[in-house]
Amino acid sequence: MRIGFLTVHWTDILDALLVSILLYQIYYLVRGSIASRVFLGYLLVYIFYLLVKGLGLELVTSILQYFMGVGAVALIVIFQQEIRRFLLIIGKSTVFTNNRFLDKWFGQPSAKIKEETLRIVVDACRGIASDFNGALIVLEKKDNLEKYVQTGEILDAKVSKPLITSLFNQYSALHDGAVIVMDGRVQAARCVLPVADGIDVPSDLGFRHRAAIGMSEATDAAVIVISEQTGRISLSVEGELYSNIPPSELELRLREYLSADIQRPPAKS
Repeated sequence: MRIGFLTVHWTDILDALLVSILLYQIYYLVRGSIASRVFLGYLLVYIFYLLVKGLGLELVTSILQYFMGVGAVALIVIFQQEIRRFLLIIGKSTVFTNNRFLDKWFGQPSAKIKEETLRIVVDACRGIASDFNGALIVLEKKDNLEKYVQTGEILDAKVSKPLITSLFNQYSALHDGAVIVMDGRVQAARCVLPVADGIDVPSDLGFRHRAAIGMSEATDAAVIVISEQTGRISLSVEGELYSNIPPSELELRLREYLSADIQRPPAKS
């Protein structure tokens, strides 16, 4: 197909379409952050580079070409959080990740949490919330949480209400950080979790809630967070935070999410 003096093939249209989608996705990930300004500046420099190259300005082209090569490495460093988030989105949404046949041979076995363990955790949350003590509890699903366990104090203890309640007592040496429950046992306390940031995270959220969102973005674990100011219980799964959940509803949502084969958040209320 000819448009004036240009010859346009269907591959050119597809190429332009894919580039547009890629640029939009990059903008969507970095919008509202300082990285968005860096991305815009780099994009303008690249457009200027294409312009001088088309005009045949060899000296300016060679200088900008060197700058673009060094700048590509700098962008990887600057956008490492956005690149990580982008790859996580792809990894969690792809059909291969949620394919039961492939998951059977190559995926991690689904952690079917016991009903008794779930009941004890929810019962402990009810007591912690009534005492207005803050808490952060991570429940394993399929992803391996060992690297997060290693950041805290290893306990490897049987799950019990007195244990979980005492860990989040304000006078406990282990009340800061998160408790991780794996294989029906309290594996560790005072664990360090990744903290969510960006424009999509409300500015009024505290550190525990940000850590809950960050952990659910990085893994498929279910994260329970209790506010020490209000005593409200929240649940974070798949990067979404569901606030002010009653204990009875919390148990239902946890059972539904943790027993599901396909990764998906429970329905919003």
